[in-house]
Amino acid sequence: MTLSDTMLGPRMDRMQRLSLIIGILFLALTAAGLFVDPGQFFRSYLYAYLYALSLSVGCLGILMLHNTVGGTWGVVIRRLLEAGTRTFPLMAILLVPVLFGITSLYIWARPEVAEHDKVIQWKAGYLNVPFFIARMAIYFFVWILYSWILNRKSLEQDETGDPGLIVRLRQISAPGLVVVTFVATFAFIDLIMSLEPHWFSTIYGLMFLIGQVLQTIAFIIAFVIVLSKFPPFSEILTDRHFLDLGNLMLTFTILWAYLSFSQFLIIWSGNLPEEIPWYLRRLHGGWGVMAVLLLIFHFCVPFVILLFRFAKRNLAILQTVAVAMILIRVVDVFWLVEPAFYQEEFPLHKLGFQLHWLDFAALIGLLGVWIAAFIWHLKRFPLVPIRDSRLLGTPKQMVDGLR
Repeated sequence: MTLSDTMLGPRMDRMQRLSLIIGILFLALTAAGLFVDPGQFFRSYLYAYLYALSLSVGCLGILMLHNTVGGTWGVVIRRLLEAGTRTFPLMAILLVPVLFGITSLYIWARPEVAEHDKVIQWKAGYLNVPFFIARMAIYFFVWILYSWILNRKSLEQDETGDPGLIVRLRQISAPGLVVVTFVATFAFIDLIMSLEPHWFSTIYGLMFLIGQVLQTIAFIIAFVIVLSKFPPFSEILTDRHFLDLGNLMLTFTILWAYLSFSQFLIIWSGNLPEEIPWYLRRLHGGWGVMAVLLLIFHFCVPFVILLFRFAKRNLAILQTVAVAMILIRVVDVFWLVEPAFYQEEFPLHKLGFQLHWLDFAALIGLLGVWIAAFIWHLKRFPLVPIRDSRLLGTPKQMVDGLR
């Protein structure tokens, strides 16, 4: 049973068309900003691109995690995760504006800056344009390769029902999870941390990776709750599934807070002049207000709510927390990325909160296109794995309907 065969099919068709239209319109508006303010265009596009890319990478990470540890919580959302992983070719194409804007975004790519900066010169073997582009190509090759392999094996399971494919998926995903984590960590070090080449953190890449997994879990929960009102999900999903998904969101909320606080504590206790400017730029003016909002709504509020078992079984509460997490992740990515661009223009005591209309246009445009692609891929295959032995509890009439 594909999405088009369900009662939800027409609604998803409308959502796909609406998302695509909105995405294209706002991307066109964003492209117009290139001629108005090129520097701001590249800054806004990078931040929005990172948020959209996080959903693709997060889907791949959660899919591999499920294949490794097992559990029915991942079987019921597996096709959503697989649809998310199939958006990597789109994200590779959408990376092109970032590559064209390297010299505008990254100070290490400007020869006039590099020739007078000893730190950038020392890092030039790694931070140079040809190697940067080559690394991006390698990252996407790895992501697309694993996505293709896992999707192919999953569909092969639908066709053959071979229980050995569960073991095979685990054998691929367990070491692959290490590879993908390593690749994603370096990808976000390159795309974000290198915006400030004088600063470094050994936790940073992993911290952002955990944040994007949390963002993706929230998106999948919010989406599957909508689907839960219609077959086949209405006949398969139970309170136990939502409890597991809520626990997973709670786990990554705690892990994100732990890594974020660890980085802050280490840098605060070290109090080194090459490290503390990163936080000083993000704790002054409106950026400091955003930091407080992140503390409250990215950790404290969801942590307290998700501690309660009834909150994870109540779909209205769980969906509200998931949607709130999706929104606060926008703030988090913006807080991580944007202050880096004002390190040369404003002294710390004058650094204020900066917000531009292109920030909204780029985010809406890229997310609109991503969601349209996600729904298109979701419609191509059965919504639930047909012959996965972990769905043995599914009523026989439901299984027959899926086939």
